[in-house]
Amino acid sequence: MLLSIFLLIVGFVFLIKGADVFVDGASSTAGNFKISKMLIGLTIVAFGTSAPEFAVSMSALSSGSTDMVLGNVIGSNILNILLILGVAAVICPIKIKDNTIKKELPLSLLISTLLVIIFLDVKLAGATVNQITRSDAFIILIFFTVFIYYLFTLAKQKPLDDKEKPKYNLVISLLLVFLGLAGIVIGSNLVVDNASNIARIIGVSERIISLTIIALGTSLPELVTTIVSAKKGEQDLLLGNIIGSNIFNICVVLGIPVAIFGTITPSSFQIIDLVMLIVSAAILYIFSTTSRKITRLEGGLMLALFVIYYTLIFII
Repeated sequence: MLLSIFLLIVGFVFLIKGADVFVDGASSTAGNFKISKMLIGLTIVAFGTSAPEFAVSMSALSSGSTDMVLGNVIGSNILNILLILGVAAVICPIKIKDNTIKKELPLSLLISTLLVIIFLDVKLAGATVNQITRSDAFIILIFFTVFIYYLFTLAKQKPLDDKEKPKYNLVISLLLVFLGLAGIVIGSNLVVDNASNIARIIGVSERIISLTIIALGTSLPELVTTIVSAKKGEQDLLLGNIIGSNIFNICVVLGIPVAIFGTITPSSFQIIDLVMLIVSAAILYIFSTTSRKITRLEGGLMLALFVIYYTLIFII
């Protein structure tokens, strides 16, 4: 038990540091190729902070831990909004731009709702279990291509600042990308294997472990990035990172592994998990549209809802 806990912590260290190195290397690589900074922020940073979730999902599916895959995605998305944005809003109220309210937030809410629908559609049709099939995964990936097309369209509207030099030269940048990916892969294997061992030893379901320990651990890159961004007043980066990460989590972290490995049948999920996924996305949209910002009070309400949900997880 103690060895599993130690290796779990080591795995999280590899995941977080690997994601950090990957983001630095990828951003610098994009700079060497003169790619727009907006495109870097909305794609590379969002994907980089979601890389731990993706690695955990691939490792979990390859070992047959299907509950861990869905729990990782649902838990991370709920944490990103209720905990991470809640903390950021308490530190400093978050101003929301009109374009974000009109396009990015509705898309995030739509994709969250899509995940719930495709998970429940089989059982609603009369089957005995809920499933996410390979066909469902392809539907999710189609929505993801729409998101990517939107990002490229948005990036073309912003001129590239040629005066800003990349942090590293191309060789070092690519080396950091490979080292970061290696750290993420090693860390994901350690996290999945030892989290599963701990769950078996203490008799807790993979759902609980994935919604709590794994979701929090793989969301640490987003948490660190958000807190730093909030303190520096980088609100566009802060909100873009969370929205982008949540879309990546559903479309890439869940969609690609299922498309590769085939149908998954998570067995232990409660309706409260799915409801909270949509509720958190809806609350973010509602708070953003009321006054074009997320206030400290609203951030506090998000944190309170986070505490209530995780209390209910253990009670239920």
